[in-house]
Amino acid sequence: MNLSFFDQFSSPCLLGIPLILLSMLFPALLLPSPGSRWITNRLATLQSWCIDLITKQLMTPLNKSGHKWALILTSLMILLLSINLLGLLPYTFTPTTQLSMNMALAFPLWLATLLTGLRNQPSASLGHLLPEGTPTPLIPALVLIETISLLIRPLALGVPLTAHLTAGHLLIQLISTASAALLSIMPTISILTTIILLLLTILEVAVA
Repeated sequence: MNLSFFDQFSSPCLLGIPLILLSMLFPALLLPSPGSRWITNRLATLQSWCIDLITKQLMTPLNKSGHKWALILTSLMILLLSINLLGLLPYTFTPTTQLSMNMALAFPLWLATLLTGLRNQPSASLGHLLPEGTPTPLIPALVLIETISLLIRPLALGVPLTAHLTAGHLLIQLISTASAALLSIMPTISILTTIILLLLTILEVAVA
């Protein structure tokens, strides 16, 4: 029984073909079809509004030279939003519960950000390794600590994200299994468990 709880984190296959490929291609079907107008229906209007909102939230804190990252960051946000929400549906698979995928997305972006900062603003980038007003005897230790924290940042941020998504999916399956098992024995407890499941699902939607 315990093994079946973790089976949800293995990608389902049909005729030897991983279904994750089909689920990741599904958002492409939401793209508006070419036409003489940019916005052809309400779905395209909603998509344009979401893309505009995400782009504004990401790009507002950055100066104009950083706006060239808008396309890749907005595409990444839409990809993560799509696969996380699709993963909450029954009989589906969430790729972001796999640490390998999170690291594959986090490490190149972290490295690109680090190298870009070192190339364009080397003094400011290296200045973050040593807080202002640090006593002289603590300088070597602080530089070492800040360097290590900078190098392990993708792992330090990627592992908790993976753990939160994995724990949320496990809790949903455990509570739904308990609710179904208690339905014939203790209907009142089963209804209360279902309410908890609903609240947890809302929380997981927010996490996604």
